[in-house]
Amino acid sequence: MNYIWHYDSPLGGITLGSDGKALTGLWFDGQKYFPDTIEKESIEKDLPVFHDTKCWLDIYFSGRIPEFTPEMNMVCSDFRRSVWEVMLTIPYGHTMTYGEIAAEIAKKKGLEKMSARAVGGAVGHNAISVIIPCHRVIGADGSLTGYAGGIDRKRWLLEHEGTNIKSDLL
Repeated sequence: MNYIWHYDSPLGGITLGSDGKALTGLWFDGQKYFPDTIEKESIEKDLPVFHDTKCWLDIYFSGRIPEFTPEMNMVCSDFRRSVWEVMLTIPYGHTMTYGEIAAEIAKKKGLEKMSARAVGGAVGHNAISVIIPCHRVIGADGSLTGYAGGIDRKRWLLEHEGTNIKSDLL
């Protein structure tokens, strides 16, 4: 069974998804791939994981760094999981390029190299936006390339975190 709950953020509505125990999705309303990891038939229900997630979001949007992560269940392929796990290591206020993520995964897997384009596909399909910080992933030239929630939201999130990005690319 899938459950949903709604959160009102400074960037618009957010839909939270859960399997009943863990967070399985966090999408800005109307974003690309919204929501591709939950069934169409979902029940709106108040769950402990939604309270934890709302608390995390309240802290984050108030400008502080949350000191906990809600329980998450990454419903995805092993490759996407490996990309999302690297994204979880990107510190608040910092960025990483698609190529850097590809190089890190290649190194872990003992490969000579990996496609940054494949990494981009996994980043774009991140089902737990903001908490798994896909907004911190940028192009090799520092550009704010694709974001399923929209480039304006990506820019806002990076500015909110005080990220040092090239002002001419904003």
